[in-house]
Amino acid sequence: MSTRLAERFRSFLPVVIDLETGGFDPNSNAILELAAVFVDFQGENLVTGDTLHCNVVPKAGTRVELASLQFTGIDLDDPNRHPISEQQALNNLFRAVRKEMKAQNCQRAIMVAHNATFDQQFINAACLRNDIKRNPFHPFSSLDTATLSALAYGHTVLHKACERAGIPFDSRQAHSASYDARVTAELFCTIFNRWHQMGGWPLKPSD
Repeated sequence: MSTRLAERFRSFLPVVIDLETGGFDPNSNAILELAAVFVDFQGENLVTGDTLHCNVVPKAGTRVELASLQFTGIDLDDPNRHPISEQQALNNLFRAVRKEMKAQNCQRAIMVAHNATFDQQFINAACLRNDIKRNPFHPFSSLDTATLSALAYGHTVLHKACERAGIPFDSRQAHSASYDARVTAELFCTIFNRWHQMGGWPLKPSD
């Protein structure tokens, strides 16, 4: 039996993703943090749910730029970091996504992210270098909150879009994958709910 989430997103499961990385090149720079936030309906509103987060050991053969560490504030030598391998991080994510897909009766997952192409390219490249064949996310389609924010609020920068949406944003916690994923999920839900309240697309379209 289809769930409301499956009906609204054409049997896709939207999952909000954020990565912190060692640079901008998905083929050569490491993934350092990974976070995912699930969403679901609560009454008529889309709301945030469980969060998955892990710190990641830079994959052998990938690079970490000093400028990226300075920007994110990540200390790779922090004894409290407790990182796991890139392969294990992806396996944990995909296992959780498939479990939620089954619960929601969705056929595939679709990535929601701020400037989603960046995160999608890193996930796809990491799957290739770890020889992971079963990626539950659509390989090229995504839902980009930067694009949605440009439409809804006239801004593409995450903290500015949150400010205009009335979502508190703590710049001291920014550039942490878990924090950025949570506020991105809140932004996605806020835009979705505002569209619905304004008379947007019905849950069960007639055509």
